[in-house]
Formats: sequence, structure tokens, C-alpha cells
Amino acid sequence: MTDQVDPRPILEMAMAFQRSRPLLTAYELDVFTVLNDEWRTAGDVAGAIDADTRATDRLLNALVALGLLYKANDRFSNTPAAARFLVRGTPDFMAGLRHTSNVWDRWSTMTRAVRNGGAVDQAPIADRGEDWARPFIAAMHWRGRQQAPGIVRLIGVEGVGRVLDVGGGSGVFSMAFVRAAAGINAVVFDLPAVVPIAKNYIETEGFAAQVAVEPGDYLTDPLPSGFDLVFLSAVIHSNGPEENRLLVQKAAAALNPGGRVAIVDWVMSEDRTEPVTGALFALNMLVATQAGDTYTEGEIRGWMTAAGLTDIVRTEAPMGTAVMVGKLNVTE
Repeated sequence: MTDQVDPRPILEMAMAFQRSRPLLTAYELDVFTVLNDEWRTAGDVAGAIDADTRATDRLLNALVALGLLYKANDRFSNTPAAARFLVRGTPDFMAGLRHTSNVWDRWSTMTRAVRNGGAVDQAPIADRGEDWARPFIAAMHWRGRQQAPGIVRLIGVEGVGRVLDVGGGSGVFSMAFVRAAAGINAVVFDLPAVVPIAKNYIETEGFAAQVAVEPGDYLTDPLPSGFDLVFLSAVIHSNGPEENRLLVQKAAAALNPGGRVAIVDWVMSEDRTEPVTGALFALNMLVATQAGDTYTEGEIRGWMTAAGLTDIVRTEAPMGTAVMVGKLNVTE
């Protein structure tokens, strides 16, 4: 007797984009902000977003079906979740979804990227400019706000006076370290296009006195020195293995004696199939970069050991990532 195998999970996986694309389109068109806390017709919304009325109606109906909008008497309004997370200007607005729309475009090139061995028609990160950087930094800031307090607790701040936040983006982790204990100062080291964005986040949250921003490219420029902790969150996956080996060497050289290097990223099983989020993120790096990837504990540990770091510890972190910390021991 032939075993019965259900094809529906495969079909559901293949069609999953039909749930994400309406959300991203509505986000791009600012549908949720237009609705805000009002009930409006499809015609009202179409006029506000400069779109076709019939097409807008069909989009709104789909959003109702997906649980993001309500509909009554041919009028639409936001659900509580949409009102909290998808209306521009609200405290919990998911500004990073603009970057997700950019990622959608890149994932559409995956077939060509697999054949090519890396990203196609994509400029290096350092050359993408502020139009790419702003939504990217917004996405990283939103995620960092969820992660940072827990990760800072995992790493610990005992003996930490100065933190170098390499590729620190908005400074969200730097600000979390500063919040954790009195007397901590941090430097965000990131690309020139990121510097004004980072300064805006830092000044808005009132940390300009404790968190500085320094421009540079961590792949080509020396890192500043004299730090008790060099922190790299969501950095190594953008680089190839040799780039990471050299970067961890630079990070170790930036430490005071007894200082630590902390890396936060996906840390893969040795066969690279777990966690699933990390395996999928490796594909994200494939379509977005020429050499980026997700890496195993063995690979990260190897870079740290080669850089002279010891007492290397791995700890599981919030949202599926892990923290690996190595120490630069004091020499006699």
C-alpha cells in the first residue's frame, strides 16, 4: 500500500507570499496611517493614497480577510494590532517594514543569485547611500529595542567603562549599555552615511553626552582603541569568512587588557540547518551580498581564538540569536 503524503503543506509554503505581499503593499502606500482611528470607504482611502478605487477596495478586503482591518457598511478601520504597529508616528510603529519591502525585492532575485553565487545587481553596502540606510537602520533599531536589554544582561557590564559598538547603526545597543550602569560611555563606529542617522536617534533619546558616533568602514579602516568591550551585533553575517577573521583581530586589538569581544548573531549548527531562521537568513545574505553568510559556533570560536581571545562562552539570546564572548587576558 502506498503511503499517503499530503501535498498541502508544500502548496501553502509556495503561496505564503500571498499573505505577506498585501501587508507590504498597504504599508508602502500608508493605508494604515490613512485609516488611523477612523472608518473610511475604499474611495476615501484611494483618494488619500492616490490609487485606483476598485483596486484599493480589493486590497482592503484582503486585509480584512488577513485580520489587519475591520469592515462594516462598506467602510474600513484598523484592528488594534494595525493601529498600534502600522500607523506612522505611533510609539510602536514598525518602521523597519520599509526595509522588509526592500528585502522582498532582493529575494525575487534568488534564482539568479544561486546561479551566480552571490547578489546580482546590488551595490556594496558602503555604496548604497542614505535612501537604503534609513529604512535598514530603522529595521535594526526596532529589532534592537526588543533585544538590547536582555543581551546587555547576558553580557554583563562589570568592569566596563568604554564600549565600542562596531556597525552600531542607530546606537540602540550603545544606549542600552549606557542605561545599564552609571559611568559607561560608548562609541558607535559605522559608515559615513549612517552617522547622521545614528546621531538623530541618540539625540532624540537624550544620550548625546554618553554615546559618540565615529565614521568609518570596519573592513578597511582601523578601529579606535582603548575599550573594555567591543560589541558586534548583526555584523559578521554581512561579511565573508576572511573578512570576519580580520575584523575579530581588529576588535581584539581595540581592547584594553582584560577586555572582551562580544558577537551577537545567528550561530548555526555545524551542519548549518539549525536554527531555521538562521538557515533562511543565510539566503538573505546570498541575495543581498557577495560573501555574507551565517556562521557556526566553530567558525566564530576559531576567529576569536586566532585573535588571542580566551574563555570563549556561547549563550543563547532573545529572538533566536546567540552571544559569543571572548576575553583578552592580561599578560605579565
